[in-house]
Amino acid sequence: MSLTPDESSAAPPGDSRDAAENHQDPAETPQELDDAVVAEAATTTAAAADDNVAEASAADDNVADASAAEDRVLEYLQEAREEESGGEGESAGLPANGSAFRKFKQATDESHEEGELPSPAAAADGRPPSSAGSYSTPDDTPSLHGSVASSSLAGSGVASGSRFSPSFSPSPSLRPFDRRFSSRLQPSSPSQLSQSPRALSPSLLGFHSRNSSIGSRIDDTGIEGLDNRSTPWDVVRWTKLRKINSQIFSEAGRRSFGTPTCIAVSATIALGTSKGIILVFDYSQSLKSIIGPGTKGWDHSPCSPACWRLTPIFIAVECGAITALAVSADYTTIAGGHATGHIFTWELAKPSRPFLKIPPLAAYQMEDRKEDGHVEGVAVLHLGFLGTRHTALVSADDKGLAFSHLATRGLGAVGRVVKTARILGRYPIDIAPMGRPRKPSSVLGLSVLPLGNSPQRTDSMGLVAMLTPYLLVIVSTTPIAQTQHKAVRPKEVASDSTLSGCLAWYPAVKLKQSPSSTSSKPASSKARLAYAWSNVLTLLELNVSEADGPEDPNRPPALEFRARSRYRCEEAIVAVQWFSRQIIGVLTVTQRLIILEDTSLRVTETFDLMDRRILHRDVFGNQLQPLVNRMDEEGSVHPQVADAFFNSFRTYKGRVFLLCMHEVLVGALSNWADRLLAMMEVGDFIGAIRLATAYYVGESNKLTIGLPEDAAVRHPMVEEKLVEMMSASLRYAFGKNQSAGKEILEKDQLQELATACFDACLSMSRTDFLFDEAFEFFEQGSSAGIFLETLEPHILNRRIPFIPPVVVKALITHYTSLELESRLEEMICHMDTRTLDIDQVTTLCKQHQLYDAMIYVWNRALSDYITPMIGLLKLLVPLIQHGTFENGHTAMHAVNALKIFPYLSYTLTGRVYPTGEELSEPEASNAKAQIYYFLFLGQAVAWPRKGGKPFLTKRNSELEPPFPYLQLILKFDAASFLSALNEAFEDSFLNGSADTLLNGDKQDVGEDQVFGRSVNRQYVVSILLEVMNPSDFPPQDTIYLDMFIARNLPKFPQFILLSGSALHRVLVGLCNPPGADISDDCQLSVEYLLTVYRPPDIDGLIELFMSAGFFRVLKSIFRSEKQYAKLLRVHFEDREALEAVFDCIADCLRPRSGLTDKQRSEVKAVIGENARKLIDIDEVRTARIVNSYAPELHDKMLAVAADHPQARFSYLRTILELEPAGGQDRHDMNHRPAIIQNKDFVEMYIRLMCEYDPEHVSQYVERLQSGDLRLEKVLPAMESGGVMDAAVVLMAREGQIRQAMDRLLAHLGTLEAAFTVVLQAAPNVSDLEASNKAAAETLESLQKYSKVGVWLCQGQMKSGRRLQQHQRSSSHKRRPDNDPLNTEELLWLDLVDAVVRIAKTCIALLNHPKPNGVAPPEPPRQLETQKLLAHLRKFVQDTFSSLLAATTSNSNVSFLHILRAFLSRASLASPSLADLRNVLADIFDAYLYESQLLSLANRLLDKDLFVHVDSAAKLRLRGWRPVSQSCEACSKRIWGPGAAGGIYSAWEKTRMENLKRAQEQREERRLLAEEPHSAAARGKGKAVEVREGEEETEQGEGALVLFSCRHVFHRKCIEGEDMVCGACSGKGKG
Repeated sequence: MSLTPDESSAAPPGDSRDAAENHQDPAETPQELDDAVVAEAATTTAAAADDNVAEASAADDNVADASAAEDRVLEYLQEAREEESGGEGESAGLPANGSAFRKFKQATDESHEEGELPSPAAAADGRPPSSAGSYSTPDDTPSLHGSVASSSLAGSGVASGSRFSPSFSPSPSLRPFDRRFSSRLQPSSPSQLSQSPRALSPSLLGFHSRNSSIGSRIDDTGIEGLDNRSTPWDVVRWTKLRKINSQIFSEAGRRSFGTPTCIAVSATIALGTSKGIILVFDYSQSLKSIIGPGTKGWDHSPCSPACWRLTPIFIAVECGAITALAVSADYTTIAGGHATGHIFTWELAKPSRPFLKIPPLAAYQMEDRKEDGHVEGVAVLHLGFLGTRHTALVSADDKGLAFSHLATRGLGAVGRVVKTARILGRYPIDIAPMGRPRKPSSVLGLSVLPLGNSPQRTDSMGLVAMLTPYLLVIVSTTPIAQTQHKAVRPKEVASDSTLSGCLAWYPAVKLKQSPSSTSSKPASSKARLAYAWSNVLTLLELNVSEADGPEDPNRPPALEFRARSRYRCEEAIVAVQWFSRQIIGVLTVTQRLIILEDTSLRVTETFDLMDRRILHRDVFGNQLQPLVNRMDEEGSVHPQVADAFFNSFRTYKGRVFLLCMHEVLVGALSNWADRLLAMMEVGDFIGAIRLATAYYVGESNKLTIGLPEDAAVRHPMVEEKLVEMMSASLRYAFGKNQSAGKEILEKDQLQELATACFDACLSMSRTDFLFDEAFEFFEQGSSAGIFLETLEPHILNRRIPFIPPVVVKALITHYTSLELESRLEEMICHMDTRTLDIDQVTTLCKQHQLYDAMIYVWNRALSDYITPMIGLLKLLVPLIQHGTFENGHTAMHAVNALKIFPYLSYTLTGRVYPTGEELSEPEASNAKAQIYYFLFLGQAVAWPRKGGKPFLTKRNSELEPPFPYLQLILKFDAASFLSALNEAFEDSFLNGSADTLLNGDKQDVGEDQVFGRSVNRQYVVSILLEVMNPSDFPPQDTIYLDMFIARNLPKFPQFILLSGSALHRVLVGLCNPPGADISDDCQLSVEYLLTVYRPPDIDGLIELFMSAGFFRVLKSIFRSEKQYAKLLRVHFEDREALEAVFDCIADCLRPRSGLTDKQRSEVKAVIGENARKLIDIDEVRTARIVNSYAPELHDKMLAVAADHPQARFSYLRTILELEPAGGQDRHDMNHRPAIIQNKDFVEMYIRLMCEYDPEHVSQYVERLQSGDLRLEKVLPAMESGGVMDAAVVLMAREGQIRQAMDRLLAHLGTLEAAFTVVLQAAPNVSDLEASNKAAAETLESLQKYSKVGVWLCQGQMKSGRRLQQHQRSSSHKRRPDNDPLNTEELLWLDLVDAVVRIAKTCIALLNHPKPNGVAPPEPPRQLETQKLLAHLRKFVQDTFSSLLAATTSNSNVSFLHILRAFLSRASLASPSLADLRNVLADIFDAYLYESQLLSLANRLLDKDLFVHVDSAAKLRLRGWRPVSQSCEACSKRIWGPGAAGGIYSAWEKTRMENLKRAQEQREERRLLAEEPHSAAARGKGKAVEVREGEEETEQGEGALVLFSCRHVFHRKCIEGEDMVCGACSGKGKG
């Protein structure tokens, strides 16, 4: 890699057209750069300028630079072979080809180990691969139809009529006339291309990761001179400048010069240090100049305003560290900016004294400033020379100030005067404008537009671009400073990204003109500026506007800046540089180098440079600290300020220079030829070929590697070198094999080499190289199998259809030797037959029984479709004669013979067998004519026409039957032949005659074409009827002919004409199927036939249809004859479609069905006859259909279901609980089913419901009305079923309240006894879970029926209230205590007494032993005692709660009377009231606890309510603050300082009026209180006072309206009276 500025590099950042006057002597002769990288020294400044003029675009320059590297590829390969012949060692199957390979041996081994691909060739032990690795389906694999499996009758119950086993006839259950034949070799989907390259090959390294190059993972391998962390194929190859590093980073260098702070690169490499010294190196890394120490300067500081003191002092190194460097366009002058604000320039030819000194302004000069300049103590961060002048500079510091410096020409330094003008920023002592605080600012980036090799009108303007945290500013400095463009920070900048900024210009350069260009003016690019804020990079293009009139040379041109594209990075960008006109380098804050293409700013490469430790400094942190973590106007919050990298990252002529903490690095983008050469040098030939293939097809980043975008230009460049690389690689690889004499370790690598060569040649469409040169290498190296197996997938994908005969011969030999005939057959069927040796291929196919391939070759190569038929029929002749399978060989003949049927199907439908492709016309018609001629000629055929012998189907001189070939096929497998013919009948070829198809021209047309084209459907059907007569063929075969005719006659009635007797015979034949498995096909065929044929004696055929079970046919006939009763009977007979009977009944009996009364009666009679069948099918649908159309049949239906009560129950539920219509309530009494009036049905339903759904009885009974049923019919069933709640409801509805309560109490007693038994038996029961469950269920029943009792009592109270209303209104006396209980109270007393008795007994049983004194067994502690006790207490409590609630709202029932009677009855029943006391105490304790809970809840709610009300009041009083101080409509200031119109006085006046009004109101209230007889006190009259002037004040000129959205308006500025905010589209409210 050369570091010399040459013509292959990109355009320079500056032009040196005027450098001839400053001509210098040539530099030193070139020296080695670290013994590996040869670098030429910079010759002269004029020579460099000439180079700049000659260079063009970066892509074209890289192409030119690649030519020298390309020529070294073959030289290196030859050298490698010589080394290999000299006995060098081997590694990983490749020779140790020279020193470069030996140094990268370890990396190559790792790459090969990780990137090996399995070879599709034979296994490593030498055995041939199994069929599992085949690209085709084995011969014994069944396909859809037409193969062995699909053509068998296995499993069929039909006795075969042919002479062979049923396994060679299609199964009728597969519906032979509904299927389509297909071959074993279906058109294959495009498979994947060749195996992908090795995973870790340098050609496929990822571009967008932080570890995109494997070089960063190889630490101990490298070529001398390259960085030991780089590999030759890296996109950027890094070189350490070790001589420079040894001088400046050594301990002596640090003591003498200090540490490096910045770098500037041009024809020399300049480094600034922390001691104020500038070190200048040439490209041989020799130190040429040390600038700073010992230099003399002049103090230009004035001693008074009128005089200047010129005193020579040594001040250069006393001005602080070098913080900025710049080199002039002609490379003769260098400028340095210091940390104290001083700027010095030196001529490199005279480094002993400064050329210019620009001092900063001292503190005392700032107060009475008469000139501009940097402030003393402020570091100069940016420097740049303007144009080609040595005396014109621009600079910027970290305080946000930028200046242009122009020195006048004179005689030496004494006569030079520097004029400084400020072009950006404000001095720190300047006062900020009123109301606008000054924002902290700094110059993040500064770049001067360099001069390109294409003259532009902007060259004399001195354009400078500067970037601050807020603005991009482009200023022209000549003749005066003038702003040309401003741009704010883009909105795409991430709101939380690091604050950073950088920018770089690229000048306008000449472009190479295309040969077709007719323009005389040389084309040139436009100057562009790349600038970045945080994570967003923008590309700005500079355009010079053309003037309408003549150009004025003294007038500066009008400039236009247009943003071309924008790139959004994942992190902040801290530096940007141009590698070339089309390549941009971006450095991020995490030290990632990103390569972008200029056209679209697309990322092409990404490198992690974190381990390089690039030098960076925090120069903006203090100045911009106020911006950290504070939201600015754009809504951005920057968490930190990025360090400065711009002084450590430079590019020059396509190379990047990095100033790191401990070293200086230079890197160059390697072009495509460099990368290929590097990979070849390390022995990775396969990766190089793959990478070159990617370059050819354009998959790589073309601009980055120096390839043109235009494929027409790129292809010839890459193709030539790619072919040379493949040739050299093949010679190298097989040269090694020949010397070794055998293959040991190289087979996998040869497989990869073959794959790479195939992909490359196919990309270039150079199959000639594959078969002429590559195949020869593999064949001579005894590796032809590898080549041929690599060729296989490309043949199957049809990427290589043309195969030379010599390769075909080798292919056949190789695959037959490995017994892979099926794969060979598949490949032959995908080849272009024009390149095949027909005799050789057909002979081989017959020998290995590859009939698919043989048929394909005969058809495609010779357009012969009869010879394959003869070959297949020859297999049938011995089978027909012997009738049995003698051995496996004969069975294999039968398997192959079955291929005749898919072959016929494909050919007669115009497809290629076996691939399935469509045949073009007239080839398709010729093929069909040959087949029809061969089958339907009627006699033996001599084929081929010239010199062929007749093919005979009979042996031993037997006479040939008519249509011998047709009969032979039909006797072998009639079903399959007719199925193939069924497909052929759909083809239009059988529509016309021979004259039509041949267009009347019969000259030069063979007999086969004339006859074959005359065959039509009528002729085929006639021949089949004649050949397949019952005397020669059994019914098992003729049935398929009947089905064939029945199917095709309705489809082609205009082409097929048959007599009525023939069709009748067909119908009769179809009604007698030979097996049940084809009965459905026969019925379907009859349905087809009856659509076009109407038998005259249809009634006679009905019996046949019935006996055959053709119910679909019978239904169609009876429906068309309108015999609905018979139609319904057939539905009952059809066992396979019994559900359809309901639809038939509905169609027949619907209101507008068109049936007469007699027909309806007949249908209903059939329904009655089959009532039980209907119930068995679906009782629910039966009930719905009968209830809708024949409700008179309900009795019949229920009678036949007497032995099936479950069906009766479902039937009755359906008719008695009909779903209501839409929108109706199910409980609506006005829409009850009419059938509910039948008491017998209702009573039967309730009795059945008590057995099958007792939980629903009560709910259903509630919907019934009085008189819908008889109690005596249902009460026994309810009692036996335990449905007492429903019984109580019914008795209460009939007015039997007392009897209902008695029954309920008796049932509660039964439940009490059951609960007691469960509790007593619990200790002796082993299943504790069952006992707990039984106790819980019994207790749940007790609670349920107690609620029923409560309901009964409440219902009686409602009815009794109306009866005693008159008594209550007439008498208001207090009821005496001894007054007897009324009816309602007695009901409550009995219920409460029963509930308390049950609870007392059960609680005592759970807590205490038996009262008889006998020690009981262990108490049932196993039960959930506490849970049961809680439920029992709640059981009593709920009853008392209901009683209290009822007596509170009803004065006729007294709680105290009931309680007194209850206690009296309890005292009589039990002398001890202890148990009763405990029960009642628990009840009242629960009441007290609930009362306390309610009280506490009320207090909490009151407190929360007060808090919410208080918050609402505070919100109402707080008010709203306007968002701005101006009216949103008229923009006049109406609020805050400076508001006009007397707003404050109006506000003060209103406040005083409000105070006065409040005082008046208090006085009025006092007077009203003292005068009770006033109108206001009496509450009479409105007493409203109207205050004058109030309306005028509110609607006056100064009235304001503030909305909740905080927008403020003048009242007069609001349109209309809706009071809607117009600033937020009506979302705010006033």
